[in-house]
Parts: sequence; structure tokens; C-alpha cells
Amino acid sequence: QVQLVESGGGLVQAGGSLRLSCAASGRTFSNYAMGWFRQAPGKEREFVAAISWSGGSTYYADSVKGRFTISRDNAKNTVYLQMNSLKPVDTAVYYCAAELSTVTYRAYEYDYWGQGTQVTVSS
Repeated sequence: QVQLVESGGGLVQAGGSLRLSCAASGRTFSNYAMGWFRQAPGKEREFVAAISWSGGSTYYADSVKGRFTISRDNAKNTVYLQMNSLKPVDTAVYYCAAELSTVTYRAYEYDYWGQGTQVTVSS
């Protein structure tokens, strides 16, 4: 089992920045690819970003490319999502997830999920 706890969400004005953190515990964190997903009210959960176990490969949804950066610190068992130039459309609950195999954008391939952290961007 892997336990994931997100933090860092909050209310920010459009154009502002937030950094989300996801702390992992349980099995060896460095074995897992990690992803960030988000879900806005009334919408399906969508892929945001993912990072390979080593941090050497990263992937982004087109909607956040150039604004968001995913990174990880395996010594701290933590994955981050730096979000810049935030827009009201980025408002959602953000979830981190862990996947033992190849890094992927497919939510159904992730084995473990955190409880989510709310991000609200005001106009």
C-alpha cells in the first residue's frame, strides 16, 4: 500500500501561483511513477501532469503546458506541482496518484490516489 497526502491548495487570484505537494508513505516511493489529476465540479477527472520514477521524463496536458511544472524529490518521498499563471478554469480538486509501471496519462492505470486538495482561482 501507498498512502498519498496532498497539500498546498487554496484560493488565489488569476495570474497567481501555487505549489502543490504530495507526500507518500508506505512502499518505496522511487519505484512509482506519479501523476497529478484534477476534477472540476460537474466534470470528469482529467490528466494534468505525470513524472517517471526517476524524474527523467515528464508529461503535461496541453491545457497546462508551459504554466505547470511537475517534479519529485525521492529523498523526501514527495512530488510537487508548481502552478503559475493560474486561470479560473484551473479551479478544481487536484489529486496525486501513484503507478508502479510506466508513467501514463491514463487515470485507470494508477494504483493509489490521495484525497485531493482544492484549488480555487478567482477572476
